[in-house]
Amino acid sequence: MPLPDSHHNERSRPHLPRTLGIASLVFVLVLAFLGCDSGGDAGGDQAALVPGEEWTDPGGRWHMMTETGALTDEQREEFERLKSIGYLSGSTEAPDERGVTVHDQARAYAGLNFFTSGHVPGAFLMDMEGNVVHEWRYAFIDAWRTGPREELPRSTKGAGFWRRAYLFENGDVLAIFDGMGLIKVDRNSQLIWAYLSGAHHDLEVADDGTIYTLIREPAIVPRINPDHAVLVDFVAVLDPDGNELRRIPLLEAFEQSEHAHLLEGMKDKGDIFHTNTIEILDGSLADRVPGFDKGNLLICPRELDVIAVVDIETEKVVWGLTAPWVKPHQPTVLRNGNVLIFDNRGYYGASRVMEFDPVTQDIAWWYQTEDPMGFFSKECGSNIRLPNGNTLITETDRGRAFEVTRGSEIVWEYVNPAHAGDSNEFIASLFEMIRLEPDFQVGWIEGH
Repeated sequence: MPLPDSHHNERSRPHLPRTLGIASLVFVLVLAFLGCDSGGDAGGDQAALVPGEEWTDPGGRWHMMTETGALTDEQREEFERLKSIGYLSGSTEAPDERGVTVHDQARAYAGLNFFTSGHVPGAFLMDMEGNVVHEWRYAFIDAWRTGPREELPRSTKGAGFWRRAYLFENGDVLAIFDGMGLIKVDRNSQLIWAYLSGAHHDLEVADDGTIYTLIREPAIVPRINPDHAVLVDFVAVLDPDGNELRRIPLLEAFEQSEHAHLLEGMKDKGDIFHTNTIEILDGSLADRVPGFDKGNLLICPRELDVIAVVDIETEKVVWGLTAPWVKPHQPTVLRNGNVLIFDNRGYYGASRVMEFDPVTQDIAWWYQTEDPMGFFSKECGSNIRLPNGNTLITETDRGRAFEVTRGSEIVWEYVNPAHAGDSNEFIASLFEMIRLEPDFQVGWIEGH
């Protein structure tokens, strides 16, 4: 569709440069069965979650949002099922190669790599040769015990790993247990605070320390479906100490804007948005793309195949676009004014990374492989433009991250050595690999 008149900084992190021999058909069918949202059981070893004791599942109780009053038993079951939506720690057959498999020192952008893996509730800082120089770990159960709750959630799918993490220069880390909560730990993995209100997918930190993350709640919304529940997404705004300041309802942000037409293909039950990205705009494109004002938020509701900008003051969508991508992730505005996006299933059912002009919609660059199945992440994935012009891509489902030149040559590659599954037959997911800039301060790490 034509682009409405409507840039932001590259995927912003403090001092970060924003801002994995099966036949193709069989491979697609396997991933469709084992994909992140399938609800299957390909998770890794969960023993690390509760050191020294058994973690039983006592069931749960939920805050139920409804506009109709009492729920039927069927609706309650549907609420609980929606609450359990999560990702698997690994879903793709593990390859033989592991660790750093390619490193062209002359052309790769040098720096430390910060990432989260599906096999453990933690994050890692790794050099370009694959050596871990620091790591953080904190189990969800320990965070839960710090709060007022007496019961664990019915589903603990998001508890076995950190879906995303944010590294501060002092070594503190914010981390998401997908669909379960957000925590902050210090450089020694000691808990600073926990926000246990269902944070999922992504987070950003503004210059003043304000934290933006995504949360979702099941709801009966009669105007969508009076009988079946939907998951409704919100942007949660937190202060630096993890206290919730307010929520921006994304369904209403579309409905009450000039971009309500972007909801025309929306489902009438289940996970209707599946918002997976949140990025704070720096205003550098505001004069070229109306709506991209400083402080506004770039989001990506995957189920709508849409990227959009939300004005945090009016709580309305002020720019939106749907284009030839399918179930996308990680739109990020580049310094040249274009947008980079991970198109999960738009290249003959497989993946590609695209850079396009948000005004003309012209494609300026893309990465894809000759064999569509040579690059594929059915779920998740991220992309970052590095200062040297290369692009760092995380192929989540295959547990792989790699850096490519403008000519699509791979100059650095890392394959997750961690395996998942009952017999370690799956490779653990890589959710996002971030390359730190050379001036990122790591003096708190011994030897740096």
